[in-house]
Amino acid sequence: MFRTSLRRAATAAAAGLALAAAAPTATAAPTVTAAPVTVGLTLTGPDGVLFAGEVTTTGHTVTPLTGDAHPCDGTNNGANPTAGATPTAALDDAADQHGLDWDGVWYASFEDYLVTEIDGHAQTADFFYLIEVNGTATPVGGCQFLVEEGDEVAFTWTGI
Repeated sequence: MFRTSLRRAATAAAAGLALAAAAPTATAAPTVTAAPVTVGLTLTGPDGVLFAGEVTTTGHTVTPLTGDAHPCDGTNNGANPTAGATPTAALDDAADQHGLDWDGVWYASFEDYLVTEIDGHAQTADFFYLIEVNGTATPVGGCQFLVEEGDEVAFTWTGI
């Protein structure tokens, strides 16, 4: 009796697999990518402006100097329901396009970076990089905050 039940179950499972294999496969929904935005970006280090100019960016996987790449598209840590451009993504694009480098520490609990170095200027016990958008410090990290077309983004060397 037990063997017969097992055989029936195996036959039913095989039939189900055959039907699933014969069924047409659903095509994956296209990935929706937010349109690129152009922002003004200013990077200021201890000796003055390191970079100032326009950067066209989208939310994307960013790669700091140490190579610890992670997504940075505004959906980090559930901050926004849809992806878009972020301050740290703009920093990453500026670094790629203009021969700069940046580094940061990834905090998994926030799904965000703390930017610790820009173009060789590392934070210290007394100074760090403050992220501002349109003159206001961001209330969340640079991978969680969405920027819009024409925003002014700044990473500024700031004393504690």
